[in-house]
Amino acid sequence: MNIRLRIGCEDRFNLSHKIPFLPNELLAQSPHRTLPFAIMRSQILSSVLRASVRPTVARRVVPNVLRSRAYSEHAQETFESFTTRYVEFFNQAEDIFEVQRGLNNCFAHDLVPAPTVIEAAVRAARRVDDFATAVRIFNGVKVKVENKKQYQDYLDELKGVREELGITLEEELYPEWEK
Repeated sequence: MNIRLRIGCEDRFNLSHKIPFLPNELLAQSPHRTLPFAIMRSQILSSVLRASVRPTVARRVVPNVLRSRAYSEHAQETFESFTTRYVEFFNQAEDIFEVQRGLNNCFAHDLVPAPTVIEAAVRAARRVDDFATAVRIFNGVKVKVENKKQYQDYLDELKGVREELGITLEEELYPEWEK
């Protein structure tokens, strides 16, 4: 394959502005000006030959048994055991850090906590004298439930606890925020 570089007559031997990586002396020696392509062809050929000389590294074959991930075998926790665990946790919480850590862990699960868990969390927040966290617990429930009816069901069930502990909801504190 013979590829020729077509250049006007005035630039016959001065190709440095077209191909900056070749010196003019090399270009002047080539009567057909195929030297740049010959050099590129030789560079490609040498890289191909270098690649073919390299030894190929055979992939280590791992049996399918070892390829599977080694997840720990934990039993799925039931909703009842989840509820019992968090009610006990909030009943034993002694400071606001523990209450907030328990709330973060509880609300991180892909479920809405039972009203007994919410009641225990609200009582724990009031026990450590943190009114803001008690209000935010209800905000968390509002975000976790699927619709307004479910949120209203939670509010109706926990109305006695809210009145006993003196907790007002964000909707009651800032009615102008409701849209």
